[in-house]
Amino acid sequence: MPDANAAAATGADSVAHFLSVLDIECLEADLFRAWNPPVPVNRFQQTLFGGQVAAHAMRAAIATVDASHRPHSLHGYFLRPGKNDAPTMLRVDRIRDGKSFSTRTVVALQDDEPIFSLTASFHKDEPGGEFATPIAADIPLPDELRDQERMHELWGGIEFPFERLEVPEYSHTRMSPAPRRAMWIKLREQLPDDPGLHTCVLTFLSDMGVLAAVRSAHGPWDRVGMAASLDHAVWFHQPARADVWLLFDVSARSGMGSRGLGVGTLHTADGDHVATIGQEGLVRLAPSENARR
Repeated sequence: MPDANAAAATGADSVAHFLSVLDIECLEADLFRAWNPPVPVNRFQQTLFGGQVAAHAMRAAIATVDASHRPHSLHGYFLRPGKNDAPTMLRVDRIRDGKSFSTRTVVALQDDEPIFSLTASFHKDEPGGEFATPIAADIPLPDELRDQERMHELWGGIEFPFERLEVPEYSHTRMSPAPRRAMWIKLREQLPDDPGLHTCVLTFLSDMGVLAAVRSAHGPWDRVGMAASLDHAVWFHQPARADVWLLFDVSARSGMGSRGLGVGTLHTADGDHVATIGQEGLVRLAPSENARR
């Protein structure tokens, strides 16, 4: 039987490592540096994870905005593959500071070449009418999935900092009846009460698995030769914590010209709709599949 204390220490260590990766260093006004610790090299880990560079860019943007203005949306473009063993420079442009809204553009660079660009908008809270998309009725709650087999994942050579519960009917580990990916996810340890940090963690996890739904629309995974994110958008509807269970439910919406679009939502276990996510990716079929068309 596993040692509970050892498991807790492993989880705490992985989260501490993850938070150190998300940290950025201010070099001068509106210029930051993020360090990307190298991870074990294989064909899946040679490039920088898109959610990581997006989270770094978002953190740099947040650092230049008054705390009364909360992020409500981000739009980013993945321009070049990033390297996971090299630092990332983050250059912030203060596009606008108004009474209600602030806007920032961030360019992430490696070797003096842009790898990612992000525009983020911030809004000072104000009253208004409220409505939201309800949580999907066919999704079991986390407590109903706790007995399922858990995946043991490594990240940077240590335990993955997130705990995930895949919804079996819409899991990336087997064919789904619809091009959809649904999972509950949360950070393994509690975070400080820092809304900006929680937003950056949500930005990181928002890039986890969107293209899995798009790939599943093509049938068996071996039909797809390669997939890569092209652009990414997140709308933050209300503040949310990243250390509580969140439902990441994403569906494929379109596939044309070797591009596929996935759109999804983030909900709390209480049913609060906290964010909406959209991502388009390049999805090229394997050569044998193209020959059959």
